Amino acid sequence: MSESLIPAGHPLDDPVGTALTGPHAHFAERRGRVLRYPPDVTPWVAIPPDPGPADWADVAALAGPGGSVTLTAFRQLPPADWEVSFHAEGVQLVDAGVAAAPHPEAVRLGPADVPEMLDLVARTRPGPFEPRTVELGTYLGIRRGGALVAMAGERLRPPGWGEISAVCTDESVRGQGLGGGLVRAVAHEIRQRGDTPFLHAAAANTGAVRLYEALGFVLRRRTAFLAASVPGRPAVPEPGRRAGTAAAGR
Repeated sequence: MSESLIPAGHPLDDPVGTALTGPHAHFAERRGRVLRYPPDVTPWVAIPPDPGPADWADVAALAGPGGSVTLTAFRQLPPADWEVSFHAEGVQLVDAGVAAAPHPEAVRLGPADVPEMLDLVARTRPGPFEPRTVELGTYLGIRRGGALVAMAGERLRPPGWGEISAVCTDESVRGQGLGGGLVRAVAHEIRQRGDTPFLHAAAANTGAVRLYEALGFVLRRRTAFLAASVPGRPAVPEPGRRAGTAAAGR
């Protein structure tokens, strides 16, 4: 994969691009200078910091008419005919002494648990989570009475780093420290392979930011998130045919 696809600098300056040209290269779909994950894995897209019309055309070609894309570390706006659904300031926090440790109630989650995971995400709205997001790394959950009530896991994996994501707790068990315990448990898993935990949060979510700081994360940089849709309506496959996109590195 060409090094020109991502900017020089720290891996966390463009965590999507460095993940897709590093540990997550087997997920990467590429067109020109643009990289993305398959949309049923996660909607994140890596785009050059100075995108021109050709780059936006490549994003549109990858996503397809009406397709949605999500960008991080990006404060520009897409072309005027794109529909912006979300544009907000965020923070990137890194491990600076998290008391990482396994959680006694935590169980590993896998593909068989995806329906329950999607249901918990729908109730708690921690951020993007798709049917194949569980493939990105370790996911841990806590069950009460057989029901999944809390979980956390990994999303982006830039070289040497692991992003903790999908931290969510059902309303019925909030205030019991389950979210913090799972963050420490996922941090333990990341450290066990020799990487360093980090995470993102909306800057306006001051409660979550305070929790992460109390756990031992510190601010590395302020960032921004953008979600937008490609102009046009989604294509309808012909009867008997399935739409698909070839993935680089598969």
